[in-house]
Amino acid sequence: MNNKTIKEPIRKKWIWIAVIILFAGNVPWYLPVGRIKPIIFGFPFWAFVSLLFSLAFCGLVSWVCLKEWNVVEDQEEEGVEQ
Repeated sequence: MNNKTIKEPIRKKWIWIAVIILFAGNVPWYLPVGRIKPIIFGFPFWAFVSLLFSLAFCGLVSWVCLKEWNVVEDQEEEGVEQ
């Protein structure tokens, strides 16, 4: 019998804080208006910043889904009653 505890990331405040920070950083509203230079790998600076925050956000969400989310459906699919 698998005795994994049920974990739901919605109850963890640090996950919400990280999501809000990464989501707010994804839109570079904090940069000066018209900021194009420097050009990094052929993209404007704001696009590079947005890409980095998007990758970090996707990584966090993937990690949370794989490691921090353990729900009852797994046990129900195996036919194990609680």
